[in-house]
Amino acid sequence: MVAALTTFLALRAGAQQPAPIDSMAWRVQACSACHGDQGRATPEGYFPRLAGKPADYLFRQMQNFRDGRRNHTQMRYLMAHLTDDYLREMAGFFARREVPYPPPLQPQAGAQALARGEALVRQGDAARGLPACVACHGTAMTGVLPAVPGLLGLSRDYLNSQLGAWRTGQRHAQDPDCMAAIAQKLSAPEVAAVSAWLAAQPVPEGGKPATQPSGPAPMACAGLAAAAWEAR
Repeated sequence: MVAALTTFLALRAGAQQPAPIDSMAWRVQACSACHGDQGRATPEGYFPRLAGKPADYLFRQMQNFRDGRRNHTQMRYLMAHLTDDYLREMAGFFARREVPYPPPLQPQAGAQALARGEALVRQGDAARGLPACVACHGTAMTGVLPAVPGLLGLSRDYLNSQLGAWRTGQRHAQDPDCMAAIAQKLSAPEVAAVSAWLAAQPVPEGGKPATQPSGPAPMACAGLAAAAWEAR
């Protein structure tokens, strides 16, 4: 028992040691105030998960905050003077974090809205030129390397606000900005339905993004302009 207690205390002490000063883990500690320890976030919070997201996607988003395509006062302040090389280092750090996803919250919408949300995510609406979400974000909706993010493990409020920001022109990405084109075809109730359904789904396969797209790109999009899609 004494030996076991000694080992436990030693491991605990080691786990509580701070990251070495000037390491990337030490430098990004400010991120944990909003995005959680190691960027894991929580399903009930507003701020999105960073851990395990594709590195190119994280890099592009930090660029977007720095260069004014996305609006968030604190993020723009934090990114303002960082170079592309430094942003890539940060993106790589969070992309390599492998921390488990918590279970989702109970659905926050009625059955009819959830069914409509699922239909748009899985099938889209060809009559309106709306591709299915899975066409770009992967059949498991965990994203596709190198630059397409997963849609699961995010809170309803975050998903709703980002789709809403694209829909109203408050959020932008590099051209061609396919998400703006898609979101502007959705009604406000449809945005809410998609957000509620996605937020209620468990995250499969540890949330790891797919290494290959499941089919050809459904439309021109900056996030899809990567080798995996170009090779098709």
